[in-house]
Amino acid sequence: MTLLVILTVVEVVALVAALAVYLFWVGTLLARIAVNLEECAEIVRGVVADAELIGPGVEHINETGGVVAGALPLLYTMAEGIVTGVTPAAAPEVPEPALPASGTRRSRLLGAVGYGVR
Repeated sequence: MTLLVILTVVEVVALVAALAVYLFWVGTLLARIAVNLEECAEIVRGVVADAELIGPGVEHINETGGVVAGALPLLYTMAEGIVTGVTPAAAPEVPEPALPASGTRRSRLLGAVGYGVR
């Protein structure tokens, strides 16, 4: 009977030790997650602060964009009228590239490595 009691106590101690190790491991993981979430919260606070500064200007930008978008059809029509009244100019002729007066240079370096100009 004593052997059974001793083995039961050893088994309970082993179970408690395993649970303690597991809880320690989970605790360290949760601590790392908490640190990461705290850093993310700081970044979000910075983004919110920047957005609060930009917010009033965005309304003005959207209003101006709406005015420009409304004027685009009129501008497009006017641009088409201008383009149809213009005759296209002839494309300029591309000149030949300039060549050196002394002709093509020869390098002795190429001959030294066995490459000859043909």
